[in-house]
Amino acid sequence: MRSLLGICLFTLSTFAFTTVDPVATIDINGTAKDMILSANKLVVATDMGHIEVYDSTSREKLQEISIPDVKDFMGDIMPARIMSADMIGGQYLLLSDSGKGGYSNLHLFKEGKLIKLLGPEDKEAIIKARFVDETHILLGYLSDEVALLDTQSKKELYRTQLSESKFSDFMLNEKKTEAVFACESGVLSIVDLKSGKVIKELKGQNLDNVYKVDFKAGKVSAAGQDRRGSIYDVERGTGSYIEGSFLIYATALSPSAKKVAFAMDEKNNISIYNTSTKSKIALLKGQKSTLNVIIFQDENRLFSASDDNKIMVWDLNKK
Repeated sequence: MRSLLGICLFTLSTFAFTTVDPVATIDINGTAKDMILSANKLVVATDMGHIEVYDSTSREKLQEISIPDVKDFMGDIMPARIMSADMIGGQYLLLSDSGKGGYSNLHLFKEGKLIKLLGPEDKEAIIKARFVDETHILLGYLSDEVALLDTQSKKELYRTQLSESKFSDFMLNEKKTEAVFACESGVLSIVDLKSGKVIKELKGQNLDNVYKVDFKAGKVSAAGQDRRGSIYDVERGTGSYIEGSFLIYATALSPSAKKVAFAMDEKNNISIYNTSTKSKIALLKGQKSTLNVIIFQDENRLFSASDDNKIMVWDLNKK
């Protein structure tokens, strides 16, 4: 009788989730490649050579910042694809493809002026960039190196080789003292941002490339090519995973890390789970393209961006 009751309770917990539709969409000019939320501003990087800034509550467009066009390998003029964007205070960070040899352009937009920090002449293949503070930028290289760039001297304070694998993604913790780095091996590196040293490795849950990571409240989530959505406790170094039915391209943790989002199936739906019990809470349906970014604004409100021109807005309280 007890075993039968246990099976029934497990079945109910497995299927007792709600289906959620988007409460709104934001139309952007181009395809979304990256997105961040900071100080009630939603910043979206596009493949059309600009970032778009929105009020996250009203969804009103506040600003658009463009960078110069580039020449592709055929010599044709085209918009620069912005791969990564960030903001801090009144500054914006724009990392883009230079169109030359796979090297990167890195720009700051500050006080109404566009400032070039790096260009193709520097021959740097950077995949992601984020502010650590107003004068330092964390860089993730294709070669799975991490570097800290001083924006005033335009020099790196350190550069550390994390592995021989190809870099995938990184995410800073809330205090911007540590970051988790992911690569194609499935091993996650926790890096001390002051020194650039690896202070811990998280492994065993993903056996292949990790596409995206998040880092909140001492927890790390990872979206894997092996169809595993993994969750780690950083202090303990322990983890577990949730099995998906397709490649998992995106993930996000809620501010408390009590909830985790994964893109778990081929229909681009977003599954929300309780991180402790691994039970599914909600299924977010409506995304049309492959997901790039998921962001929790709070415990119930989310934004998601995919390979199209629409940002989806979700509210778990509104079914």
